[in-house]
Amino acid sequence: SLERLKQIRAIDPANNTMTVEAGCILAELQATARDAGRFFPLSLAAEGSCQIGGNLATNAGGINVLRYGNARDQVLGLEAVMPSGELLSDLHGLRKNNTGYDLKQLLIGSEGTLGIITAATLKLYPYPDQSATALVALHDLPASIAFLERAQSGSGGTLCSFELMHRVGLDFAFKHVSGCSDPMTAPHEWYVLLSLQASGDAINVDTLLSAILENALEAGDIHDAVIASSEQQAKSLWKLREGIVEGQRLEGASIKHDVSVPVSKVPEFIETAWATVAKRVPGIRPCPFGHVGDGNIHFNLSQPPDMDAEAFLSLWKEVNDLVHDHVAGLGGSFSAEHGIGMSKIDEMQRYKDPTGLKIMAAIKKALDPDDLFNPGKVIPPPDADAR
Repeated sequence: SLERLKQIRAIDPANNTMTVEAGCILAELQATARDAGRFFPLSLAAEGSCQIGGNLATNAGGINVLRYGNARDQVLGLEAVMPSGELLSDLHGLRKNNTGYDLKQLLIGSEGTLGIITAATLKLYPYPDQSATALVALHDLPASIAFLERAQSGSGGTLCSFELMHRVGLDFAFKHVSGCSDPMTAPHEWYVLLSLQASGDAINVDTLLSAILENALEAGDIHDAVIASSEQQAKSLWKLREGIVEGQRLEGASIKHDVSVPVSKVPEFIETAWATVAKRVPGIRPCPFGHVGDGNIHFNLSQPPDMDAEAFLSLWKEVNDLVHDHVAGLGGSFSAEHGIGMSKIDEMQRYKDPTGLKIMAAIKKALDPDDLFNPGKVIPPPDADAR
């Protein structure tokens, strides 16, 4: 564990950088940046307990990828212990450094198989002192893409989150999670939770959001909307999104998928995958939600009410293959932000480009010839065959 490596080594507001050790808790980094009048945009459900080293090793995503990118996009420099025992020290807070291979990007997302990240220099941004949040009921699933395009073009670059949710998941949250209740007067099938953020007074995000919603309503993209009138109301709306995971857990057994497809293909993926799994497991309850703005959908499936949990989970591999085949057919990825580890080694062998796998194996062999670091993860063994 790197939990004792938890020092913030430096913060440079003028350079918009912060150098931190790998054991620092993500939420504490966010708070430190805020105290300096800056913003660190990486944000995810586990931010109160996850460490930045793990976030970088897995290239974490989260709710702000649409505007700021993944964890790798927030890094300017890296320090890491290599399998040879040598220390890679490249913590320069430079936005231009064209001196050969970008080694930090090789280590970010490698899940500890190539080196152990011990510190990083992170990008900071001006603190967004304006925020506007709304929960929107969509006309239908395809309308989510039209509404996204409308929100992006009308937000002046301030759109940072655009989260798709199905009624099944919200019903789980309403049923099981304290403090979650429906803010609308009538139920709908599909919803989007969106947030705009800006710094300074050159742009008014409340005005932008109101115009976006008005235009979407006139165009028929949406049926209804609830705009948060305070920070507390915004938190209550976000609690609905965060409550889906806990609500589904309390509802019973589930088979989960963290996938991505081109944004334009999100409705097609959900509709075709839904039909396929419903045909194989009658009564199954799909609970799709996620970051539709970057094409990442958590296509989670809850057991049928009349089916035993153990019997449902015995279908895990078969259902995974059905879903992931749809993803591959649309040019997507079976792992959008949760990584590979050991559990998705078979999928790597089945779906990853063979040449890409050979290059990954060659890099691993060159940097870690004795397979000391996180063996058995990410890269299929040499004798593995595609299923």
